[in-house]
Amino acid sequence: MVNKTQPGRLILASKSPRRKYLLSQAGLKFEVISSRFDESRVVFSEPEAYVCTLSQAKARQVAVAHPDSWVIGADTIVFMDDRVLGKPAQRSAARRMLQRLSGQTHQVFTGYTLHCEALDQIITAAVCTDVTFKMLSDDEIEWYIRTDEPFDKAGAYAIQGLGTFLVKRINGSYTNVVGLPVCEVIEQLIRVGVLRIGDRGVSET
Repeated sequence: MVNKTQPGRLILASKSPRRKYLLSQAGLKFEVISSRFDESRVVFSEPEAYVCTLSQAKARQVAVAHPDSWVIGADTIVFMDDRVLGKPAQRSAARRMLQRLSGQTHQVFTGYTLHCEALDQIITAAVCTDVTFKMLSDDEIEWYIRTDEPFDKAGAYAIQGLGTFLVKRINGSYTNVVGLPVCEVIEQLIRVGVLRIGDRGVSET
């Protein structure tokens, strides 16, 4: 549970059900107000800078409209061989991505931003996790594609879903791969005084 010490509410500026689930599992109480920032406006440079820039833009758009709240913005990409693997729209694209990831190690980058407009505070950081896939057979790839899980997922897989069988090992934050590095986000919220550790752990008043 979470003790809130700063004025205003906590807002997640994302419609991602995975980020909502992660924060709820951590005991945080928050509102979801999705950012409508146009990601195509940001030109890719390098992974950390890119996800940080996007998370800042998403958080700021919501924070300006809700200045007394603390807003959490985030953006996650799958990166391999100097390429961003986005969300496949077609089976052929999902197949190519999974074939590319098979037996290889790739990186998942998430940028997160905590923004309170009234306090003029913006905290941004990026977290990287190495993810190694098992060698996938053609049958395994085709079966997974038929589940429809790869669609609307960066890199064409969901580690928290059926795609867990694809992953041989990870090095780093698991929740980062799901979509939000919860440990780091909560540490920052505690550090700036938004949350505090109470007698019963991290609890909310």
